[in-house]
Amino acid sequence: MDKKLFKQFQELAQLWGGYRASRVILTANNYAVFEQLQTPKTAAEVASAVGTDQRATEILLDAVSAFGLLKKTGAKYRNTAIAKKFLLKKSPWYQGDMLRYADFLWKNWSGLDEVVKSGLPNHSVIRDNESFIKGMHNNALLRAKDVVKNIDLRGVKKALDLGGGPGTYSMELARQGISVTLFDLPDTIEIARKIVGEAKVRNINFLRGDYTVDDIGNNYDLVFISQIFHSMSKDQNLALLEKSRNALNPNGKIAIQEFLLEKNKNSPLSGALFSVNMLVNTPSGRSYTSQEMKEWLVQSGFEGVKTKILNQNVVLTATKK
Repeated sequence: MDKKLFKQFQELAQLWGGYRASRVILTANNYAVFEQLQTPKTAAEVASAVGTDQRATEILLDAVSAFGLLKKTGAKYRNTAIAKKFLLKKSPWYQGDMLRYADFLWKNWSGLDEVVKSGLPNHSVIRDNESFIKGMHNNALLRAKDVVKNIDLRGVKKALDLGGGPGTYSMELARQGISVTLFDLPDTIEIARKIVGEAKVRNINFLRGDYTVDDIGNNYDLVFISQIFHSMSKDQNLALLEKSRNALNPNGKIAIQEFLLEKNKNSPLSGALFSVNMLVNTPSGRSYTSQEMKEWLVQSGFEGVKTKILNQNVVLTATKK
């Protein structure tokens, strides 16, 4: 096999074989391996602590070491810097809840063949809402400050975090001296209360409901909608924008954060793959392009639409006519 052909084969093999690395890391997280390896331990010690088979644990730890998340010295393993930063509960950048949610997604994604055939989502596994909401908090912690920094908050005294989940963005807005109402489903609100309470952030009110059918309040200077559009259809999103516009004060502002998807809908890769995630998990959701969302805002009675790309996300802001 010549070098060019072999390189092409390697690229293809990396694509179809990517599941192996994912599964190893998810399993290691499920067994709290990284918590165990804050101090060096052998595979036998880890297996004894977490209740797993010694041979299987050693093979797993060797694979995790090959990824660079663990360092193996002799027969002992310990966390590397990246594991300490993202996979230990005591870290402010902890992502372990997000990995647990990814483990749930793994099981539903396994039904993709049938999803593509039927066009219907695969709900073979029921979502653990607490892992999902805490995972969203893990994820949002990495970008909340940058997102809020790119929203014009002049004149904003009262804001609505619509479908605000764990309250990560609510807290960042509240830190700017804004009175925030976090609106979400009752069970999610209970999780958010705990997260906000542990962070000791004040000036956040909680409103329970379903934003597709319930009243979301009014007299807001800002409605913030983060990572909601992708779970719904175009018509549902237009209805939500109309409801949001009616809840705003004159000259009120709206800010939307979503995954970046270019006009061709096949780049970046993260946006295209997230559309597949929504295909698997929702009846009508997908990633949307900035152009689509801008058209919705104008159609819904907003003007002065501005777009800001932040890493692989996009933030759109506009003002009520």
